[in-house]
Amino acid sequence: MTHHISRSVRARALGVAVGAATTISLLATATPASAATAAVSCTSAKPALATKLKRDITTALAGRQGSISVGVFDRTTKTTCVYRAQTAYDSASVVKVTVLATLLWDAQKTGRALTATEKTRATAMITKSDNAATTKLWNQLGLTKIKAFVAAAGMTQTKPGTNGYWGLTQITARDEQKLLALTTLTNTVLNDNSRAYILKLMSEVVASQRWGTPAGVPSGVSVHVKNGWLQRASHGWRVHSVGSFKGGGHDYMISVLTHGNSTWNYGITTIERVAKVVHRDIAAS
Repeated sequence: MTHHISRSVRARALGVAVGAATTISLLATATPASAATAAVSCTSAKPALATKLKRDITTALAGRQGSISVGVFDRTTKTTCVYRAQTAYDSASVVKVTVLATLLWDAQKTGRALTATEKTRATAMITKSDNAATTKLWNQLGLTKIKAFVAAAGMTQTKPGTNGYWGLTQITARDEQKLLALTTLTNTVLNDNSRAYILKLMSEVVASQRWGTPAGVPSGVSVHVKNGWLQRASHGWRVHSVGSFKGGGHDYMISVLTHGNSTWNYGITTIERVAKVVHRDIAAS
């Protein structure tokens, strides 16, 4: 029994169901986001859009405390923006998309469908960010399969957490953008059915967890999102949001990873400042 209790406590510590009571201020080591060593970089088939996004993302980041990384890609205009995209973060629950992708990728190999239990767990893991379901799927797959999927996906900067600590998987904005790309375009890693299933679950995330990258999304644009949040003694709150968006003549994705936030809400505000200008500028292009 002790084993189950400790695992449950561990899952909660790593995950995501953070109640209002725990969203308290925490003194954290914070550094300005707009450090002189890093600058927003954008390229695009529409040079004016790249210029606008660079300026507006830079403005959105100005004065925000903590470590922040940004990845933006719009397939339609061949636009890419990056800011500290290779900095590593504890994944918190953003890793749950990787867990689902690994499960589907592994099932593809033998041409099998997911079992009813796997579907139930996958749905709870993505739509409600259920930690117990994630722990079960993580343990079922094992590190060997998870590492194999990460390698197949070209996510070379992603290091799966050991000893069952899935929420301490190391991720980067660059690799999260790679994963989002695999879910949104035909490729040899995830087949069309797997991609459709991932996007379906990411589109059905409960309302209380649809903050972050969807902020400011234009009407008529579909939203697929997964967020993560975790408080630890060092680097304060980790607050992350990854999402893909399609409609209005655009097909794009946004990843914003942060830590060193004094509160959960502070991290959300940082992410949403970035998301709002990205949605606005892409929609206007």
